[in-house]
Amino acid sequence: MAENKKMVEAITSMDEDFAKWYTDVVKKAELVDYSSVRGCMILRPYGYAIWEYIQKWLDDAFKKTGHENVYMPMLIPESLLQKEKDHVEGFAPEVAWVTHGGNEKLAERLCVRPTSETLFCEHYSHIIKSYRDLPKLYNQWCSVLRWEKTTRPFLRTMEFLWQEGHTMHETPEEAVAETEQMLNIYAALCEEALAIPVVKGKKTDKEKFAGAEATYTIEAMMHDGKSLQAGTSHYFGDGFAKAFDIQFTGRDNKLQYPHQTSWGVTTRLIGAIIMTHGDDNGLVLPPAVAPIQVVIVPVAQHKEGVLDKAAEIRDRLQNICRVKMDDSNNSPGWKYAEYEMKGVPLRLEIGPRDIEQNQCVLVRRDNREKTVVSLDELETAIPALLADLHKGLFEKAKANREKHTYVAHDLDEMIEVANGENGFIKTMWCGDPECEAKFKEMAGVTSRCMPFEQEELGEVCACCGKPAKAMVYWGKAY
Repeated sequence: MAENKKMVEAITSMDEDFAKWYTDVVKKAELVDYSSVRGCMILRPYGYAIWEYIQKWLDDAFKKTGHENVYMPMLIPESLLQKEKDHVEGFAPEVAWVTHGGNEKLAERLCVRPTSETLFCEHYSHIIKSYRDLPKLYNQWCSVLRWEKTTRPFLRTMEFLWQEGHTMHETPEEAVAETEQMLNIYAALCEEALAIPVVKGKKTDKEKFAGAEATYTIEAMMHDGKSLQAGTSHYFGDGFAKAFDIQFTGRDNKLQYPHQTSWGVTTRLIGAIIMTHGDDNGLVLPPAVAPIQVVIVPVAQHKEGVLDKAAEIRDRLQNICRVKMDDSNNSPGWKYAEYEMKGVPLRLEIGPRDIEQNQCVLVRRDNREKTVVSLDELETAIPALLADLHKGLFEKAKANREKHTYVAHDLDEMIEVANGENGFIKTMWCGDPECEAKFKEMAGVTSRCMPFEQEELGEVCACCGKPAKAMVYWGKAY
């Protein structure tokens, strides 16, 4: 156990320094490495595998709702980017430009895509001619580049992986329904696969996506009480369509502009998993996206029959879960610490005495609860324990959110709460951007969303005292 203790102490306590704890976990769990380019990370196999399981869950959901995958170029001509004024102004500070091809200066600068609305619009202008061509339900899996000043693995990097959906619809009602449908898919991913409870709502005009008429969001609370925007879905109206002259002949035989949406989530979701479920021993992974769901640790593996029995169990379990047997020469204590660090949901311990009694010990990563299970019952016991572990992670995260959600009725209360522990702060708001700016200036918080599930906390704005129009979640965010 001395090796175990030594390895655990290599992680900074989250209560001592949450940011350092996060960096320690990301590195020591072998999720990423730093590259020679500032702000760009190398996704190591274990970290990439988590993304693959997120990707598969989403890709299946997208295809069930009629979406098709496509791929657009990485480079965008400057003239194309300039077609939508609000969009280009919103992204201008983050754009990286290609100015030379080999030794030759380009006649027109090329932007490394920060997002692909303009590319999709150019393509749609070529292929949408009639209402019969609609809807167009496209999604792209790719990387994008944004020239961030301050970076942190997964949470904010210059290049990151994501999916970006871009759809065109015949009517505004269909487009709005699409944005809501995709937001609900993101919420289901977070809650059903990642065990992260989220608040669904609409962004204020100040916080909405550049060029959008409306932005919808899911907001998650991390262990330290800060908010993380976990996914967004945008309704563009026909603004891009007009800028790119995308028209179709409608059912009335007249030319019309289609209505557009876009929506996306990124590898930042891996950061959300780390900061929602992790502890001072490392990662705690929800089973749905864990690259290894069960690790088998043979105890006294030098004794006759132990490795053979462990291998037999591994072969059986491959039909029901992602399983690994560690038959390395490291001590059991070292292995326990290693797989706790990596967040493996269940550990199966098997030794000579267990074999004699036709049993093994299953240990949960989230609460370290041990269960002695007959080897004959593994096929039912393991799925049940994994399901219960997911439920436990979700309930723990939800309890943390409820514990750190506050109500403020005026600016003084807002400042007092914001100066205490981090968390969501709910207030009534009049809708005036000046009040939103004052909350940020005086309390250091930003609006997270106007939740779909509104509450009546009073009749007046907590900032100015004028009649309130909405209840808003505020908070400090990553």
